[in-house]
Amino acid sequence: MDTYIYLSISPEALVVSMLPPEKFGEYLATGTQKRPHGQAMFFQIKQDFVSDYFDFSNIKDRCVPHSDGRPKHSVYLAIYRVLEHVPLDAIGSLYLTTAHGRTLELKQAQVPTEPPSHRHLYQEICPVHPLIASSLAPEQFCKFITDTSRPVSVPKICFVELELGDLAKDPSGNGTGLPYRHIGHIRNCLAELKPDGEKQTKTVDRLSRPSILFRCIESGFYIGDQQKIFYYPYPTREELAGKYYAWWRCANDAEIEY
Repeated sequence: MDTYIYLSISPEALVVSMLPPEKFGEYLATGTQKRPHGQAMFFQIKQDFVSDYFDFSNIKDRCVPHSDGRPKHSVYLAIYRVLEHVPLDAIGSLYLTTAHGRTLELKQAQVPTEPPSHRHLYQEICPVHPLIASSLAPEQFCKFITDTSRPVSVPKICFVELELGDLAKDPSGNGTGLPYRHIGHIRNCLAELKPDGEKQTKTVDRLSRPSILFRCIESGFYIGDQQKIFYYPYPTREELAGKYYAWWRCANDAEIEY
């Protein structure tokens, strides 16, 4: 059987499995008693990935089929400081799995050069996961968060941009259609942002849940460090309602208030 390497970002882990991406996502979301029912997000790591940090020496002995022929679901290589030790060039597609086990593949694309607004809402996913309001475009935000010369930083970051509706242009807007709790607090955080550099980020929630409201995703997902950033665009509403309808319906059925 083939083996696959996955970087789970919710929760953070490096896993070897005999399951292809769709089956692996289903296993994470709805599988054994080791994990409660819930969504999953993971990257597929390229097969030629080698590392001096992670121990692959006994994978051939550990990742073998069960005695009845069933594929091995997971062999965990690490659950701590994983993202920072996986080179960005080794990262492939991103997979989003709903709480009911349906998986959507997102592929890398060129980072947008002209962001559509001056205010953004970012959900950091890995290795930390606060909710952040910012005047910085995604690429600038990535470099800001991974700047190790700053008092607070991380070596790499994975995050998603969330919808702000009319609040992206005017924090005093009504925020119609946004399902976020404490919308008044979000509005106040956006109003404090100063594009000139005085105040470019504002923490909305220090302990925001790592699960994502799929219906609130704006541009897509980002993963990067000081040198580069990879972008995974989210399907348009038309694509979600058509090409990806089965996944989209399942995603909405499983969601709760943010």
